[in-house]
Amino acid sequence: MSNPTRTLNESDLQAYTDGQLDARRLAEVEAWLADHQDDAERVASYRQQSAALHALFDPVLNEPIPQRLARPERRQWRMAPQLRYAAVAAWLVIGSTLGWFLRGAQESRPPITLAQQAIIAHAVYTPEVRHPVEVGADQEAHLTAWLSKRLGAPLKVPHLGATGFELVGGRLLPGTSGPAAQFMYQDARGQRLTLYVRNDSGGGHETAFRYARENNISVFYWIDGPFGYALSGDLEKSALLRVAQLVYQQLNP
Repeated sequence: MSNPTRTLNESDLQAYTDGQLDARRLAEVEAWLADHQDDAERVASYRQQSAALHALFDPVLNEPIPQRLARPERRQWRMAPQLRYAAVAAWLVIGSTLGWFLRGAQESRPPITLAQQAIIAHAVYTPEVRHPVEVGADQEAHLTAWLSKRLGAPLKVPHLGATGFELVGGRLLPGTSGPAAQFMYQDARGQRLTLYVRNDSGGGHETAFRYARENNISVFYWIDGPFGYALSGDLEKSALLRVAQLVYQQLNP
């Protein structure tokens, strides 16, 4: 079996995952992965993440372009060089003006929902083999203090052992308007749940449980005090609801 001409790095693994290697380098990387199980597992997790993200967003990307936005058929036209330069300058001025006035419209678009954020984060991080979390459950006190400081209010970490899920750890994530947190849980079969937490920008009002499901990921989400919570997993609705109720009870003793 041939060996790669150089040690693999992260860009090689990403290019291999995305199918962007030439035939020679592809054979070298495949030979490397056959002898390096850790890297092979990373590639498998990257592919799972890619598949999950495609499943979430491809339906939107594949929607037909609205007729009003469809590009009209191009027409052949000729223009003197001086007029072409004037037209370019005019379009630059118009574009800058429109950009200024449309800036407010873009900023007013509704933000991604709590459920959508949680589902995306769940799809990205649960397939991870080597680095599913930033801080492990063995450092729970540090994890809680760190994430509480970053989110700006005291956090509690629910314990779900009664449902068969144990804390794996957690990580800091970027939210739409500030930091967010994700806690990950795993059962004896390796199935994972995630609890996504972000600051609630709506003023701390409370909401009842709401449910959503997207591409085999179910999520119960709600607002409680300063935070919005979303519990995600590939579970039946009734099973996930039982876990969500336990989370809520521990957050509100």
